[in-house]
Formats: sequence, C-alpha cells, structure tokens
Amino acid sequence: MINPTASAIASMTGFARAEGLIGNLAWVWELRSVNGRGLELRFRLPNGWEALEPAFKDAAAKVLKRGNVTANLNIKRDAETKLALDPVVLDQVLALAMELHARIPGSQPPRPEALLALPGVMRQAVADPAEERTTATAPVQAGFAQALGDLLASRQAEGTRLAQTLRGQLAEISALRDLAAEQAADQPAAHRARVMENLTNLLRESPSLPEERIAQEVALLASRSDVREELDRLSAHIAAAHALLDEGTNIGRRLDFLVQEFNREANTLCSKSASVGLTATGLKIKATIEQLREQVQNIE
Repeated sequence: MINPTASAIASMTGFARAEGLIGNLAWVWELRSVNGRGLELRFRLPNGWEALEPAFKDAAAKVLKRGNVTANLNIKRDAETKLALDPVVLDQVLALAMELHARIPGSQPPRPEALLALPGVMRQAVADPAEERTTATAPVQAGFAQALGDLLASRQAEGTRLAQTLRGQLAEISALRDLAAEQAADQPAAHRARVMENLTNLLRESPSLPEERIAQEVALLASRSDVREELDRLSAHIAAAHALLDEGTNIGRRLDFLVQEFNREANTLCSKSASVGLTATGLKIKATIEQLREQVQNIE
C-alpha cells in the first residue's frame, strides 16, 4: 500500500528496486526518476507482459505528478532441473533396441534405465510462457507496488534535503536584502545632491534653463534611484517561498515561477544602484537566486 506523506516536499530524482522469486522465475523491478517538465512514464517490459502496462501507468500517475520515470521489468528463468520424457525419441530408440535384440540370439531385452540414459530420450522440461505469466502476474504486480512506494519514499527523502537547502538559501537572500536596504537608505538623497551639483555647474554655462524644470527632473531621477519598492517585493517573495515550502505538496512549478520574480527584483535593484557597495550586494543576491533556481528545478 502506498501512502504518500501529506504536505511532503518531493524531489523528482529517485531510484527503487524490488525483486522476488516465484517457482523458477526470478523477477526484478527497477524504477528511476529524473527531472521533467511534466510526468513522463516509460516502461520496458518483457515480451508477453505488455498488456499490464496501462495498469502500471495508472498506479504511477496516482502518486507521481512530475518527472521522467523509467520502469524496467526483468524476468529470468533459473536453470531448469525438471526433466521430461520425449515420447517420439523413446519410441524410435525402443524400436531399434528391440530389433537389435531380435537379431542377436540370447541377448537380454533392453533395460528401461539404459534406454532413458540414451541422448535425447530425456530432455529439460519446456515451460509454457502463458502459464508462467499467469502464475507470476500477482507477485510481479505486488513487486511494482512495492518499488513504486520505495521510489516515492526516495523522492520525498531527497525533497526533505532539498527543502533544508532552499531554506538556507532564502535566509541568505534575506540577509543580503537587509544589507541592501541599509546601503540604499540614503541613495535617493545622495543621488539628488550629486545631480544638483552637476546641474549647478551646467547652469553657470547655460543660465537660460528654468530652475523649476530642472528641480522636477532632479526629483524624477532621484525617485528612479529609490529601490525600497524592489526590496519590499523581495521580502514578500521570500515570505511566499517559505509559505510554499510549508505547504509542501506539488509546489515545484509555483516555486519556479516565484524564482523568476526574485530575479526580476534583483535585476532592477542592480540597474538602480548608484553605489559600488549596493551593486556588489545586488550581484550577490542574483548569484544566490541562481543557486536557488537550480535547486528548485528538482522539486516536484
């Protein structure tokens, strides 16, 4: 029985194996899962087992939402130990033996053990593939359910490790965001003063420019250097990312979209920066966001 853990974060990467023996048949399931945009299931089954593929796919689709999953079923027949009599060969050998006995006066009749020891009289029993499938179907199906459950557990264990990594990266982005806020606190005023100084020098050369219009342009330039809005949105995105991690189940696509919003704010922050320090912090934020994005690509 497969019981997905509620609100468990799952990776799209995992591996599981299940094997068993029924009669002289050994079966092995191997399930591998890697990243994918959606859910893609590929089954490689032995000849004669293809009819069970739809049921296997339905079972997998109920517990897996994203990832490229390959399921291999290998069935191997152990060395045969059961022997069977070949009646056609026995009749031929017996007829020859009796004919020879009749032609040799005083000879002993052919003994059964001697006839059975002759090549071709006894042979390895030939298994009926259809009968084997009938016998092995239930154990193979149970084995697939076990392997699927183990794959889910493997993906969730990897998801737990990923969540810890993501929370660490979000904490780093949050700390850098706070540093950027400190560095940008006086940026509009400093930018306004720098622009006014440059314009004052220009006005000495071109005194005909209206001072009121100049003041408006300076105020506009200063407002464009204000990054408080970007920093506020970045804080909101960090909180939203933590909320998704708390939610857990099937959050990969939403996290991926949210990381794009992270990037947008970081890019704007760097473009508005008017200081070396703030630019350096913005670049560190972008680098950490890229690391975050790489990890998010693994989340189901």
